[in-house]
Amino acid sequence: MSERVVRPVGRGFLFLDSHPAGCARVVREMAAEVEPRTPGRRTALVIGSSSGYGLATTIAGLARYGVDGIGVSFEKAPTARRTATAGWYRTAETAALAEELGRSWSFVNADAFADDTKNDVLDKVAELGGIDHLIYSVAAPRRVDPRNGETYQSALKTIGEPYTTKSLAFEDGEPVLQEVGIDVATEDEIAQTVKVMGGEDWSRWITAVQERELLKPGFNTVALTYIGSELTGPIYRQGSIGAAKADLEQTALKLAADGVSAMTSVNGAAVTQASSAIPGIGLYVSILHKVHGLQTPVQQSIALWDQLTGEAPLDLDDEGRIRLDRWELTDEVQSEVRKQWESATATTIADVADTAWFFSEVRRLYGFDVPAVDYEAETEVDVEWPTTA
Repeated sequence: MSERVVRPVGRGFLFLDSHPAGCARVVREMAAEVEPRTPGRRTALVIGSSSGYGLATTIAGLARYGVDGIGVSFEKAPTARRTATAGWYRTAETAALAEELGRSWSFVNADAFADDTKNDVLDKVAELGGIDHLIYSVAAPRRVDPRNGETYQSALKTIGEPYTTKSLAFEDGEPVLQEVGIDVATEDEIAQTVKVMGGEDWSRWITAVQERELLKPGFNTVALTYIGSELTGPIYRQGSIGAAKADLEQTALKLAADGVSAMTSVNGAAVTQASSAIPGIGLYVSILHKVHGLQTPVQQSIALWDQLTGEAPLDLDDEGRIRLDRWELTDEVQSEVRKQWESATATTIADVADTAWFFSEVRRLYGFDVPAVDYEAETEVDVEWPTTA
């Protein structure tokens, strides 16, 4: 046993420690958003199940439809100096939730890109008798290709010409408006970003499952993606990350041409550990929340599961992508967001954007600023990785 008081110490949007009780409470709050339906005999494999939309999809499927399955993520265990990562604690609580609901879930802590991980995970899939759904939600800074051992590094850069954007930062908890310049990606940097964040690994997962004959009749798979606003387009959708997202969408089309029911799911804006590090995204999401509000990741994941299970018709665009972001990209909403974006200055930032909300949401990613959690009390940080629920 190792109990101690955990404080939110870090720089910018990165914290050195996570609060176990706060992370657990976040999982329970997410589950409380879900209205249960009659459970069916469905099984799922979620790649990237410990954070962001992958976590929301895991919880929504589990709590709404009683889905059994396997979650894969790559988290750090607690050490003598540091707590575990937030995803470690969230996974432990998700497993506890699954056990309470009487569902069968296994959680694998390993590099999803590695062939050994695929083999180990598919052994567990075989014990489930196959899968109905595969959800791919991986956000990683680098990838080691198991075929040649080469390491690829993703880059957050523009394509074509440099770009400067307004960006939100905090100093001593107070909002600060900055201008951040983004460099142009080289062809090699674009190619490496596609290798890390594109569709190659998703396709390899599908091939591995096919080779083991573990796809159930009616199987479908989705990779989660984002398009976003024109305000963030030069950095995101039209930048090096956007090239990877385009590759992800092309991979869906290739899989579909080979007879696999594969789609990308375009989710709406959210505060995640991956997105908060991208210049401009924090400001954009803060303004969006102020002028319209956001659909939570769980709300969007419920809509996704309703469509994947056939309870609701697929909401597809002309390119065959599931659209969960229509609420965000209406002309009315984007016009108002642009108006506030353009009026944002160092003196008006706290008025035009919901900066206090955003700062609190970033802290919640690490288990802080969660209601009903006593942050002055000692909490157990040595939480074990869950066994099968």
